[in-house]
Amino acid sequence: MAQGRGSAARTMIVGITLLGLMLHCEIVNAANHNHTVGDSDGWTFYMKNWPLGKKFRTNDTLIFSYNHYMHDVAVVDKNGYYNCQTTPTGAKVYTSGNDHIKLVKGHNYFICSYSEHCELFKMRMDVHAV
Repeated sequence: MAQGRGSAARTMIVGITLLGLMLHCEIVNAANHNHTVGDSDGWTFYMKNWPLGKKFRTNDTLIFSYNHYMHDVAVVDKNGYYNCQTTPTGAKVYTSGNDHIKLVKGHNYFICSYSEHCELFKMRMDVHAV
């Protein structure tokens, strides 16, 4: 009978250890990530397709690197994105050339508000975070 108790204790220890490892994996998977927009090219023309095939999570950070004399980053709503408004009313506009923007759950819309950059040069993105 003593052997049964020892075996049960070992099984319990192994179970607790496995549970701890599973929780650790969930925490690691839940970690926020930084994404450099445009990869090595940075935030520039024809960005519309950059998010395709990438996975984004709520609170991940997008890093927008660009020449601040030529571009900016405007966080817009769906209407601002699809209509490429130059500077939509109420839009948060970043101009540093090295902007870090946290994603919210759902669609996150970004455009360059410089004249015609969004419309003619497709300098806009819709990033969906889960």
